[in-house]
Amino acid sequence: MGVYQINGIQQVGVGTENFKRTRDWLIDRFGADIRILEDDTVAERMLPYTGGVPQKRHAAINICLQGGGGFEIWQYSKRKPEPCPFDVSIGDLGIFAAKVKCRDIDKYSNGIHCSLPDDTGCLYVRDDYGNVFQLVEDKSIYIEEHRLTGGVVGAVIGVTDMDRSVRFYSEVLGYSRVLSDTEGVFSDWAGLSGGSERYRRVILATGNQRRGAFSDLYGDSTIELVQALERVPRKIFDGRFWGDPGFIQICFDVSGMKAFGEFCASKGCPFTVDSCPDGSVFDMGEASGHFTYIEDPDGTLIEFVETHRIPIVARLGWNINLNRRDRNKPLPKILFRMLGVVARQRSGKQK
Repeated sequence: MGVYQINGIQQVGVGTENFKRTRDWLIDRFGADIRILEDDTVAERMLPYTGGVPQKRHAAINICLQGGGGFEIWQYSKRKPEPCPFDVSIGDLGIFAAKVKCRDIDKYSNGIHCSLPDDTGCLYVRDDYGNVFQLVEDKSIYIEEHRLTGGVVGAVIGVTDMDRSVRFYSEVLGYSRVLSDTEGVFSDWAGLSGGSERYRRVILATGNQRRGAFSDLYGDSTIELVQALERVPRKIFDGRFWGDPGFIQICFDVSGMKAFGEFCASKGCPFTVDSCPDGSVFDMGEASGHFTYIEDPDGTLIEFVETHRIPIVARLGWNINLNRRDRNKPLPKILFRMLGVVARQRSGKQK
């Protein structure tokens, strides 16, 4: 088996009924104003999750330069997006909340402060469509922009069998450190759907420091697994398509995709989608790479991306080709500062 590595959380996908409204909200609330890529074509490789039919969609990835993963904003262009028909509760199967870094919870929330079981300060906010974001106190900063918030640093995921899921996220994704493992009714969930019920709740962190071109930007992350103890959970995307409203996947940046695919298959979770099964390159607008998907034990979609090229100044043909550099070496901050300047100039011209 060859060499591979997972370099951090690249993004969490947010399916929406209104692309612009969701992107504007993420920019306003979390400072995710740097567009890495945007594409408005047909999703031809996700057939297992789009009814077996290629679907036209509008998608973009936005990041915050203060650090953390980004957000993939995703909307069907021709098919009408189908919202979840029920109020999603804690413990329902899939991604209940995206974790977002915040340097000072008290300042963000005017003194309203609660804590996770591992004593990390936290706060919950909802977007215009009811998606839940868990702000977690994290004072690390990649590029200082004097914002309270940064990007994605994890997810809260509902599961049916905690021990089985802990093994999966530890052995396959490297979240091998248990920060807390508790049962009960949790005060930070008061006011959230299902928040008065009992749960088992496990917070996992990675065992080794992440490496890779984007590892300094992504930083550390945690996965919070939740098992409902008083009811049978519902599957958030049951009967719906990938890309419908809600958190559609959590995506990890990887190096050595072929070797990683062999490893996943050996663990009983082979790729369910492979954009480049013949070793070719997948283009998404101005960027290119190789993406794949697996499912966790309850069917939550997990994406992996091995990036080959991202644009710096697309109109001049300036880009970063990661196949021509040491993938273990982090990219210099000046490249992300340039991305920020170009993205903001372009945004100003579009207004």
